[in-house]
Amino acid sequence: MTAKKKIAVAKGDGIGPEIMDSTLRILEAAGAKIEPVFIDIGEQVYKKGHSAGIEPSSWDILRETKVFFKAPITTPQGGGYKSLNVTVRTTLGLFANVRPCISLYPYVDTKHPKLDVVIVRENEEDLYTGIEHKQTSDTVQCLKLISRPGSEKIIRYAFEYAKAYGRKKVTAMVKDNIMKQSDGLFHEVFKEIAKDYPDLEAASEIIDIGAAHLAERPQTYDVVVTLNLYGDIISDIVAQVAGSVGMAGSANIGEVVSMFEAIHGSAPDIAGKNIANPSGLLNAAVMMLVHLGQPDIAAKVQNAWLLTIEEGIHTGDIFKAGVSRIKVGTKEFADAVIGNLGHLPEKFKPVSFGKAKAIHIPEYKRVALQKELVGVDVFLDWAPGSPDELGKKLSAIAGDLKLRMITNRGVKVFPDGAPETFLTDHWRCRFVSSNTVDGDVGNNYAPIQAEQVAKLLLRVAEAGLDSVQTENLYKFEGKRAFSLGGGE
Repeated sequence: MTAKKKIAVAKGDGIGPEIMDSTLRILEAAGAKIEPVFIDIGEQVYKKGHSAGIEPSSWDILRETKVFFKAPITTPQGGGYKSLNVTVRTTLGLFANVRPCISLYPYVDTKHPKLDVVIVRENEEDLYTGIEHKQTSDTVQCLKLISRPGSEKIIRYAFEYAKAYGRKKVTAMVKDNIMKQSDGLFHEVFKEIAKDYPDLEAASEIIDIGAAHLAERPQTYDVVVTLNLYGDIISDIVAQVAGSVGMAGSANIGEVVSMFEAIHGSAPDIAGKNIANPSGLLNAAVMMLVHLGQPDIAAKVQNAWLLTIEEGIHTGDIFKAGVSRIKVGTKEFADAVIGNLGHLPEKFKPVSFGKAKAIHIPEYKRVALQKELVGVDVFLDWAPGSPDELGKKLSAIAGDLKLRMITNRGVKVFPDGAPETFLTDHWRCRFVSSNTVDGDVGNNYAPIQAEQVAKLLLRVAEAGLDSVQTENLYKFEGKRAFSLGGGE
């Protein structure tokens, strides 16, 4: 007999305790081999002074059990409180957010009855690293960080997921027509990894039109893999297009620890009224069971849930006169699912997870690239005059470097800027070797030394200019590894 697997369970806030209790009852009745270890998270823990909403001792339980089954929580209003989800994801390396979305038509209204999409979202990088700085009176900066190992992990996970779950196609959504370095890296890695999966169709789309297509014809997609911000947006779009965000579950997968949760909030206004729909958390539990190597139990639970929906036994949020048969509460819905365990739906396609199990990604092997310094971008907080005035001032102190261009909000304003360009007090000033040929925007940048950059910054300070940031410009393996200025 297989031993039960300990899992960390948090009942959360608002409707969390009642939907968690109902879900655990279903799992127990289905024969899930799990042993809950309960931890406290959420509002009361925040109010005890723990800024991330989790007790310090609970981290040891998460690391010991390696599985975190979490109900929604309430984050208190006001400053100083950190997102528990973001804290857990980044601290424990939960690199993949996985959200399956399926149509439950005609029982849940949707214009897309054949929708069956899985969004695989990178979970640790991108703009969500939270590295922001106010640099001038006018301008705030937010850094977008995309790494090769982060991209490789999430993209390979998406292909492995497609293979494990019998999917046929993986689509990457990026914006590398604009962000050629960051999104360009993600797209480059996608094309590299796709070659390892010749039996799966690989495609890519620009995120804006991709999001429009997901809203208009989601049935043409299978598995979609994308960056953190885009994934956050399109996963909610697809869940809503499917009919209800409240029905979807979510998995946050790490190499050691993984977290499973509903994607909806704690809904404190309906807490304790026995009217909340536990389906989102139950679907997260199904994903958890597959992850734990219990695919047969997972299928048993999901098929019972589908049959319950099919029978018209619905909670109030999806109850629809003429389609639904009985309006039930949280506990009664769970009872109905339990009663259907071991039976298959007739109108929905029965679920089978086969031999699906936790997906493990090979360790990243870093390859050191040849790196050559070829220039520096110096960002200034400067408001007194025109681009030509600033260009003249900087050219005079360039020394053994030369001023290549000045941009304002990414648009080249010196030399030969357009008078119509709107200007703020945030300027990017690009210096390169005096041996670099003007007008050449390819890879023919002459090398410079770090000492030249240091001396330049000293001259900038001595000239009374406020340098708020510098970015060294490099070539990697002989290729330019920085963006051009708009109009350069």
